[in-house]
Amino acid sequence: MRQILKKKFLIVFKVSVVCFGMLVHTELNAQDPQFSQFYAAPLYLNPAFAGNTQMSRFGINYRNQWPSIDANFTTYSAYFDHFFDRISSGVGMIITRDQEGLVGLRSTSVGLQYAYQLRLTDKLTFRPGTQVAVYNRNLNFDRLTFGDQWDPETQSFQNPTGEGATGESKNFIDLSFGGVLYSSNFWVGYSVFHLNQPNQSILGDESRLPMKHSFHAGYKLPLSTGYGRKGYTKDGDERSITPTAQYKMQGGFDQLDLGVYTTLEPMVVGLWYRGIPFNAPNGFSGSESIVLLVGYAYEKLSVGYSFDYTISDLGIRSGGAHEISISYVLSLTDPRRPPADKLRIPCPKF
Repeated sequence: MRQILKKKFLIVFKVSVVCFGMLVHTELNAQDPQFSQFYAAPLYLNPAFAGNTQMSRFGINYRNQWPSIDANFTTYSAYFDHFFDRISSGVGMIITRDQEGLVGLRSTSVGLQYAYQLRLTDKLTFRPGTQVAVYNRNLNFDRLTFGDQWDPETQSFQNPTGEGATGESKNFIDLSFGGVLYSSNFWVGYSVFHLNQPNQSILGDESRLPMKHSFHAGYKLPLSTGYGRKGYTKDGDERSITPTAQYKMQGGFDQLDLGVYTTLEPMVVGLWYRGIPFNAPNGFSGSESIVLLVGYAYEKLSVGYSFDYTISDLGIRSGGAHEISISYVLSLTDPRRPPADKLRIPCPKF
């Protein structure tokens, strides 16, 4: 029993150190929250994806990371985008909220996006996109315990703290850019967030939010079904395998997501590896997790669930991570006038 309690204490201690660093970060390079189902969070991944369905789309994403410990992270995101075929443009709006459970550090952002669709050839299209976002970050100091609150007589934290900051918050503007090049079977994209590197400190010091770079790509391989149209059954159900990858960097940290989707409509299954085993600083493992996905994707609706099995030093005792994504596509344009460009980015539905 003591060994179990000791291991649990070490887990909480490690994460608490990270969270404390987030609070007092003068030199710390913070990282944005992430989604394992990164293609199910298209506007969060790259503003160039705004309007990429050529129709209108609603979507939500939810992630609960390390639910078995107090210092878990929960992230919520909701978005809407629409494509204006007359001007070959997509617009989008995304709201994201991230909260850390131990100290109550909260970050909320509202972003507006614009993407332009440029047909380069009959088979190749390029989409540049941009985002302007407003961020609010705040911290619930009432949930923190400081050293001056320790009462040696009662051996407990009882004294009022001398720390004067309570309920501090910070607002700032954030600028981002991205682009996607694609055909009917492949895509490759790049996005960079926090171009202006805004000061995110809620304690009045200097703490610039480092730029986040993301390189992402995929290739859809249609499966033979014995029917005339490869990759589809006689009833029009998709059959394909889609290898995907994402490499991202932020503030001295980097990470690789590498995996594959298998679409057997209406079902979708996926498997990913996250981490860079050949880049393990300070003797720690460079591998983070194995991600498993199962979902339902048919016509306008997509619903997915994924689980991150933690293989890093933190271990599966942290609870891994649970993630849910839902998106719905519909047409808000005049049905008598089809889109001028029907070529869509062939990203998987999750």
